[in-house]
Amino acid sequence: MPVLDDIAPQLAAQAIELPSWAFGNSGTRFKVFSTPGTPRTIQEKIADAATVHRFTGLAPTVALHIPWDQVDDYAALARYASDQGVALGTINSNTFQDEDYKFGSLTHSDPTIRRKAVDHHLRCLEIMAATGSRDLKIWLADGSNYAGQQDMRGRQDRLAESLAEIYAQVGAEQRLVLEYKFFEPAFYHTDVPDWGTACAQVTALGERALVCLDTGHHAPGTNIEFIVMQLLRLGKLGSFDFNSRNYADDDLIVGAADPFQLFRIMVEVVRGGALDPASSVAFMLDQCHNVEEKIPGQIRSVLNVQEMTARALLLDRAALTAAQEAGDVLGAHQVLMDAFYTDVRPALAAWRESRGLPAEPMAAYAASGHQQRLAAERIGGTQASWAS
Repeated sequence: MPVLDDIAPQLAAQAIELPSWAFGNSGTRFKVFSTPGTPRTIQEKIADAATVHRFTGLAPTVALHIPWDQVDDYAALARYASDQGVALGTINSNTFQDEDYKFGSLTHSDPTIRRKAVDHHLRCLEIMAATGSRDLKIWLADGSNYAGQQDMRGRQDRLAESLAEIYAQVGAEQRLVLEYKFFEPAFYHTDVPDWGTACAQVTALGERALVCLDTGHHAPGTNIEFIVMQLLRLGKLGSFDFNSRNYADDDLIVGAADPFQLFRIMVEVVRGGALDPASSVAFMLDQCHNVEEKIPGQIRSVLNVQEMTARALLLDRAALTAAQEAGDVLGAHQVLMDAFYTDVRPALAAWRESRGLPAEPMAAYAASGHQQRLAAERIGGTQASWAS
């Protein structure tokens, strides 16, 4: 069985992108709660993300959401991020909060509204050129609530046309990543409800169009690791949005609801080569912290991913393969469970110390007084929320 020294190079290369919106106030449709020290600007969001990276060494990039993170000078924002010790990453589009998008955006039957939605994505590509970002991530709220309300086939055709126009402007070093979600806010049909629809749409576009898998965007009981395997097998997995959920898209801290599921996903990530240096798969969090503090919530999240990554890398693949080929059902399962039950926390703590990082980032952050300083300094102004 491998030991931590064997997997240290892969752990050292691990990078998990943080979402800017995770540092704003969040909640449900019932209530958005405020937290002392919440950022008021995109610069403060970036500073908080940089704090997570300083304590963990795992989060070198920050994703932006447009127009939530809109500024006049994106090149200057990229320089600000660099000064903080991080870089700007994925640009996420937003076509789900404007009144015009009530009945769809890229799939809308009105060509004027489709034009507006396409132009928004072209603007996102311009922002990517200024920030040096590689990925344009598209998640659509498009769909319908009642049978007969919309022409589902016509909407797929219009989606294909809209995506093709956007993809035609994607640069040689850029990618379009299409995310799927099986329901909400549309409750009868969703235009991109599953990995098959997303994969079919991006395959028609070209090799720089890929699928984003959000771990919370599946029905209960879905074998998500199978989808991970299949998309990696097809060469169409572009990125992850890591979170956790008990029922639907709860956006809980990744690994909180079902750590074994996260482990199984990371086993397929390793098996499919997505941690290899040549892989272009992006790992990102997509979470909202409704009742917990934001920076510690993000620290806990990236540590959860790192821990399950280490366990997956320690899986004795030779023993597993031998048991599988011998038809040893319980033996194969035992090999998998041995890796899952391995307590890698002490070894990871020592490994962090060897790299000049806190052995226990959560405890180190709590002892630093940083959260209290933010609460004292960030007085006045309008706190950022999930919609700003």
